[in-house]
Amino acid sequence: MKPSPFEYVRPRDLAEALAAIAQDPDDSKILAGGQSLIPMMNFRLARPARLVDVNRVPGLAGLAADGDRVRVGTLTRHHAMERNPLPGPLGDLLRRAAAHVGHLPIRTRGTFGGSIAHCDAASEWCLVARLLDAEMTVRSQARGTRVIPAADFFQAVFTTAMAPDEILTSIALPALDERFRTGIAEFARRAGDFAIVAATAAVRVEDGLVTEARICLGGVAEVPLRSAAAERVLLGERWSPELVTAAAEAAAADCDPPGDAHGDPAYRRDLVRALIPRALGLDVRR
Repeated sequence: MKPSPFEYVRPRDLAEALAAIAQDPDDSKILAGGQSLIPMMNFRLARPARLVDVNRVPGLAGLAADGDRVRVGTLTRHHAMERNPLPGPLGDLLRRAAAHVGHLPIRTRGTFGGSIAHCDAASEWCLVARLLDAEMTVRSQARGTRVIPAADFFQAVFTTAMAPDEILTSIALPALDERFRTGIAEFARRAGDFAIVAATAAVRVEDGLVTEARICLGGVAEVPLRSAAAERVLLGERWSPELVTAAAEAAAADCDPPGDAHGDPAYRRDLVRALIPRALGLDVRR
């Protein structure tokens, strides 16, 4: 339960952080909240030679309006997201999602950006980012700044499109208008565990018709999965519980979840059927 030896670096600003990781990018890790990295190091599943602690780097935390988007700093704590002051459907979705993240000690230390960079397919923040087509801003000393859309960012389990010398600095989310219905629902064996299956949703309803539909699932693929089948069922149709049930059925039929000790593929498909309506605020009994 002890990590292998490592060098600890605590930069004072982003330039120093980028320079530190550029010295040995393949054997360095960024330390933000540390809620995933430190346990992995203690079990020696991760053995970085250098930790670059960015917790004192200014300008990497907080939420700010940026035109029609909301920019979230990578060091923003889960607990701050749970208490975010954003109005409307986006603020509500972020508060609901944050409440599912671990336990209170984890939420007070863990970070929004760290969770996204870790890229667990059942992570609430990875689901929200993929659901809303978030844009990730990353920086490196060699290449400067680049922006990666969520569809390209999540590549496989614990694997993102970031290069080893890049630091995730912020995530941009769309500021959803009041016509959106948003939500998240998940099932886990114990409160605070990663979900076996999770569902997030953002559906815009105008004059009773669905004009935009976004459904994203976790725990059914290596990365957060947008359900194109469910979105097709919803789009352009009149909003009703029956329509949502049909969309959930389409999502379950279209996905190909893995089986493991927590449940076989059929069990996970049943969870998809149950959780999509719950994410949209409906209690549809089968």
